[in-house]
Order: sequence, then C-alpha cells, then structure tokens
Amino acid sequence: MKRARAHPSPTERKAPSSKDAGRLSLQAFIPYRLNSLAQVVSDGFAVAYSEIFGISPPEWRVLATLGEFSQMSAKEISQHSRMHKTRVSRAVLSLEKRRLLIRAPSAVDRREEILSLSQTGHDIYDAVAPMAIQYQDRLLTGLSEADQASLDRLIRHLMERASAPWRPAPIPDRRKR
Repeated sequence: MKRARAHPSPTERKAPSSKDAGRLSLQAFIPYRLNSLAQVVSDGFAVAYSEIFGISPPEWRVLATLGEFSQMSAKEISQHSRMHKTRVSRAVLSLEKRRLLIRAPSAVDRREEILSLSQTGHDIYDAVAPMAIQYQDRLLTGLSEADQASLDRLIRHLMERASAPWRPAPIPDRRKR
C-alpha cells in the first residue's frame, strides 16, 4: 500500500502564482526558491567529488577558490565564497590535516596567514575542476545561448540587488482598530 506524501516534490508543484499577494507562499518566494535550487545543485555536484576524493562542499569551495586565485587569506576566502568564517576555518583545518593546503605568514599582517594549495591539493583541484564544468554543462543542457545569457544577466541582477542595503517598510500595527 502506497502512502500519500504530505508535500509535493519541487518538480511536482504548480508554477508560482501572485494571486494572493498578501500571503507568503514559499513556493513562490524567490529567496526560498533560489536557496532550494542552490542546495539541490550543490548536493548534486557534491556526490561526485565527495565519493571520489572524500571532501565536503565547504572544503571544495576552499580548494576551488585557491585553485582559481592561487593564494588568499581565510578571511578573503570567506568573503569571496560567501561562507561563514567558521565554516571556512573548519574546512581549512581539515584540508591542512590532509596536507591539501599550505599556510604561510602574511607579509602585510602578522596576524593573518596566506593559504595556498599543496601539490596534492592542486592535483585534486585539477581533477575536480573538469567535473565541475561537466556538471555545469549538464545543468545548462536544453537552454539556448540566449537563455543562458539571460540566466547570467538575471543572476548578476539578483546578486547586485541582494547585495544592496535594504530595510523593510514599517509594518502597520494590526492590533490598533
């Protein structure tokens, strides 16, 4: 006997509607949808590299950032990857224990260390980076070049808007009559 699911899967849900503008529907709330999409995409890619190399998504983000930019402080990695500094710190410790990255004192600030990949870290980055490109290509399959350009433009627009300071309008006190 099949049990009915309490909630439809994201692909089974109807397209978002703005008919009921006064109520929040998570399925229509862009921040919720983007966060859900980001998690599904991240998890989908993580399956490949975690099975092969035993690295976590935060560890991959640190490796990928250092693979692209050669060297950075943990603070710079945190800012670039938008990961909390605690997650970056834990990932750095784990990668250092596995000898996938190297720490060096900063020439500018003695309180800071500059991180870079070890040769083994570079080898893993060089193996995972083509997998990342393949995964991205898989995600974009079926989108025309114009749709891909639109998607890129929309992502840049949302990043710009989300990064700008914002404060909500005052909420009226509903208790007053």
